[in-house]
Amino acid sequence: IAKYIGSFAAAMNGVDAIVFTGGIGENCEWTRQEVSNYLEFLGIKIDNEKNIARKTIITTDDSKVKVMIVPTNEELVIAQDTYEIIAKQA
Repeated sequence: IAKYIGSFAAAMNGVDAIVFTGGIGENCEWTRQEVSNYLEFLGIKIDNEKNIARKTIITTDDSKVKVMIVPTNEELVIAQDTYEIIAKQA
C-alpha cells in the first residue's frame, strides 16, 4: 500500500491528503499506522488516539499531510447501480 501511495505522491509532486476506506482501511488501526509510518517522509504524523478511535482525521495538527478515514457503503452503491441498470432496461 505504501509503495503505491508513494509512487502516486511522486507522480503528483506531493499530496494534501491520504484517505483510508473500505473494510481494512476503516477498521484496522494497525494497517493505517504501519502504512503511515512508511510514508513519514511526506510529513505524516499520526495521532495514535485519533487512529484507535477512528476519527475522521487521524493526523496531528502539525502533520504536513492529512490522513483520513472515510466510511463506505459498498452494498448501497451496488444496489443503486443495479437498480439503475434494471430501470434502463425496462
